Amino acid sequence: MDEIDSFLASPALSDATRRAYRVDLEQFAAWLHRRGLRLADVDIRALTEYAAELGRGRPRLAPATVGRKLAAVRSLLRHALGPAAVPDVSLAPRRRRRLPVAPKAVEVDALVDRLDGDGPLALRNRALVELVYSAGLRSAEAVGLDLQDVDFDQETIHVRGKGGKERTVPLGEEAAYLLARYLRDARPQLAQAGRAAGADRGASGAARRAENALFLSARGRRLDTSTLRRLTPNPHKLRHAFATHLLEGGADLRVIQELLGHGSLSTTQVYSHVDGRRLRRVYDRAHPRS
Repeated sequence: MDEIDSFLASPALSDATRRAYRVDLEQFAAWLHRRGLRLADVDIRALTEYAAELGRGRPRLAPATVGRKLAAVRSLLRHALGPAAVPDVSLAPRRRRRLPVAPKAVEVDALVDRLDGDGPLALRNRALVELVYSAGLRSAEAVGLDLQDVDFDQETIHVRGKGGKERTVPLGEEAAYLLARYLRDARPQLAQAGRAAGADRGASGAARRAENALFLSARGRRLDTSTLRRLTPNPHKLRHAFATHLLEGGADLRVIQELLGHGSLSTTQVYSHVDGRRLRRVYDRAHPRS
């Protein structure tokens, strides 16, 4: 369907979103075809029937998956037919709100300490994990960093997030130390390995794209997120830890929202439910009837 290809070509979509949406939208296009419908025929009745079919599917889809598939369809309709063509009704099933599970500070310390070592890969791994935690980065944001994104003088990191949104986050002291050590003692060796491999087989597109990448693989290429998942099974928990530990330290939710790159405060507010003990301390200290 041409409308799907046109929509997925939008630069506002991340690569991960584009891959997920393509599967979702091709499934929706097949459903339309079976019913002899065109995209322009989709109204609230058709969308309700499609949502019901998703809910009856086997294996049973999680509410979050159904919600994503419907969000993909809505986005396609909005792109292809305009906002007025999107039925103004929520059809996604309600899902239980799960609080983020964040490692404690001592657990993060232990994880980073386990990565200790003096070889190029060990230095890279420790700097990478420390940066993800201390800056609250998504995995794709971390491996997408370029050399020029790190400003040691201003002690900041320039991050390109979801949907093309950009933000600047502070560079913590420990992360700055580990990054500087990696750049001095490890990255030149990894880059040299990449140049040697490239000379053997001719410079590849991947090698050229890695030229400015902050984090390099053993072959001198830009890392992908699978490397981070090998170092810690759920790297997103480090992002949860970043937000939770900031909240425990007294940071305002608005500040945490900016540092995480959330478009809406409602996304960040899930962390306000995590630290009940801190909320009790604030109440006892601030309220005259406490």
